[in-house]
Amino acid sequence: MKRKNVVTIGGGTGNFTVLTALKKYPFNLNAIVSMADDGGSNAMLRDELGVLPPSDISQCLVALSASEKWMRELMNFKFPGGRLRGHRVGNLFLSALEIMSGSFDAAVERVSEILRIEGRVIPVTLEKVRLAAYLKNGTIIRGEDGMDEKIYAAGAANLKKISFQSRARANPKALQAIRHADFIVIGPGDVYTSLVPNFLVSGIPDAIRKSRAKKIYICNLMSKAGRAEKLGVADFVNTVESYLGAKFDYVVYNNSRPPPSLLEKYTRKGESLVRWHGVSDSDAYGKRYIGSDLINRTAPKQIKGDLLQKSRSLIRHDPLWLGKLLARVISSGRE
Repeated sequence: MKRKNVVTIGGGTGNFTVLTALKKYPFNLNAIVSMADDGGSNAMLRDELGVLPPSDISQCLVALSASEKWMRELMNFKFPGGRLRGHRVGNLFLSALEIMSGSFDAAVERVSEILRIEGRVIPVTLEKVRLAAYLKNGTIIRGEDGMDEKIYAAGAANLKKISFQSRARANPKALQAIRHADFIVIGPGDVYTSLVPNFLVSGIPDAIRKSRAKKIYICNLMSKAGRAEKLGVADFVNTVESYLGAKFDYVVYNNSRPPPSLLEKYTRKGESLVRWHGVSDSDAYGKRYIGSDLINRTAPKQIKGDLLQKSRSLIRHDPLWLGKLLARVISSGRE
């Protein structure tokens, strides 16, 4: 039986989760990754060396890697101090290869070979981009770092538009992957900084709309909307669909509650669990919503240099259960 071609679209952490969930299944995986990240290590590497942001790409490469455990941990290792504090080996490795080869695309291909990845990791664009959010009161929020929080703090209803400060053309490899896709999986991830930047790249939304692939959206577990604005699954779906310009065939969402003690950590920051009440398989769009318990309830082992170490004690998707659900949908076309 021919393997199904599955394309994931998002940022680093969201893609990392989905790729980890799906890598053990017999699918041809292609990860299309946002290139708008300009925070932390990416900020210095972009500004001082003039390279493209490597961190989200690095996460996806590690997720699909079939190399030895020590090599994956080395790529994830984060320098704890000195002038390299905050930089991961994977980020520096990709940036060094980009400078040596003169091409970020070539650097990704080389690291893919070294890590023996099973699938492909594709930058959505190979051009330098900067994200900007324009509010209705005239305020302009520049840069991806912290943009989601600032938009929700101002009220999402006050957002006029999000765009790049210059036009970005799609990576031909990304367009090719979308054209040959059987399923396109979008999310989870921050809507305005991990997902929307992919749809701002010229050619990407049109390719997704024209694709005959079934489109799946994985909704976030938590909302950054704050105490005054509690968002539900339908709110996320409507927002992402408005930027994509197409409807999702399936929406995967969590319908369980995490432990109260864990939820309290988010509540103190003004964040809340995404509401699912009122969403069912009989919603207005037809039977496309698929709810399940997707919260990881296992206390994770803390590993020095781990990609997701900062969020290990927080609410996150369980790759095992997410993978099983997605595999059922992809294999049968429905849960």
